[in-house]
Amino acid sequence: MTRPASPVRPKGDPRRRSPAAAPSPADVGDGLHSRQRDRDAAAPASQTLDRGLRVLELVSSSPRPVSSAAIATHTGLHRSIAYRMLRTLEDHRLVTRDPQGRWMPGTGLALLAQRVVPHLRVAAHPVLEALAERTEMTAFLVVRDDGEAVTVVVVEPRSAQAHVTYRPGGRHPVTQGAPGLALLAGAPAVRGERGEVGLARERGWAFSESEVISGMKSCSAPVVDAAGSCVAAVAVIFVGDPDPAQLGEQVVHAAGQLGDSL
Repeated sequence: MTRPASPVRPKGDPRRRSPAAAPSPADVGDGLHSRQRDRDAAAPASQTLDRGLRVLELVSSSPRPVSSAAIATHTGLHRSIAYRMLRTLEDHRLVTRDPQGRWMPGTGLALLAQRVVPHLRVAAHPVLEALAERTEMTAFLVVRDDGEAVTVVVVEPRSAQAHVTYRPGGRHPVTQGAPGLALLAGAPAVRGERGEVGLARERGWAFSESEVISGMKSCSAPVVDAAGSCVAAVAVIFVGDPDPAQLGEQVVHAAGQLGDSL
């Protein structure tokens, strides 16, 4: 039995399915740009540079030299990749090695740090020198970088028999340590902030112990410029048990001197 032929629909019949329209060049371009924006948001522009900077940040923020294995573990990089990054940073004197082969910040970092907030660095140096000599403690200046406190100037006392060695470039969460608390205290109060921030805002200085470096104590005060903005914090780092209130007064005085000079 012969199957009847299907009826042929006229060309203009609305029931006839039309092929999808080809995308215009503009549509294609928009799609490519959209996908590129998605990729840019999800990944760094340069993966190699991003890896190297993460390694450098880890070494510069560590209070003590770090092994290659520890760097690979903390950055999530394969050990051979981490080592290549370290060797490149070493070539540029941004990191160096101690006698045990562990990594620590190099002299190149100090040269880079000299170009950070130069007017503040110049004004801070004599103030920190005077504070370091009066207290016989290492004095330093800290600025805020988003959610971190970053050390930009360090002055060690020349007359003290012993003092804590500290270096520029170190960073830690702004919610920890006396310098971070002082930076927060110099800003308006926010909901959920630590009680120590409110206390520092009330008395003018912050104190901490073993929050950033185990066994180390610090006292810090915010530096407020003529416009009323907190631009930095002056701090000292030490061991021992000096009177916190007297030390706080000296740090507040230094911070006030610096603020008045800006």
